[in-house]
Amino acid sequence: MSIRHKVGTIAGSMAVFSLALTGLSGIANAQTQSFNQKVAGDAVTFVGRVPYVYGGSSPSSGFDCSGLTSYLYAHFGKSIPRTAEAQFLKFRPISESRAWGGDLVFFHENSNPNSYVYHVAVYEGNDRVVSASTPSEGIVREKIYSSHVTFGTITH
Repeated sequence: MSIRHKVGTIAGSMAVFSLALTGLSGIANAQTQSFNQKVAGDAVTFVGRVPYVYGGSSPSSGFDCSGLTSYLYAHFGKSIPRTAEAQFLKFRPISESRAWGGDLVFFHENSNPNSYVYHVAVYEGNDRVVSASTPSEGIVREKIYSSHVTFGTITH
């Protein structure tokens, strides 16, 4: 076997390996997208039906913001921390253009992305979220109302 033939065989093997990795990455992305679609779809079912309750973490008694997100993720098999700040620390920041419905949107007290996170909501897409808003509004669909946000995703 010539050196040229060995180099060609190695290059061919690397191409097959690269395609295999691309396929695995595609599977992981499809699983993440499916998980996210379930989270976003389920979040919408609470809009107008479930009250806001400080410290709430169930659809029968009500949700606060992080209670809603932790409930939704747990409902589909992914345990995440209970508070908005702790969830922020667990999630990987991504750009809005890379966010899918079902990712989370973290609201910061100022423009520093490491500043205190005071609110979290489920991203729907198109600059909209499902959010445990206030006691008078309950669970709502709303436009992202602040520019001080970080989009976050988690490995599923």
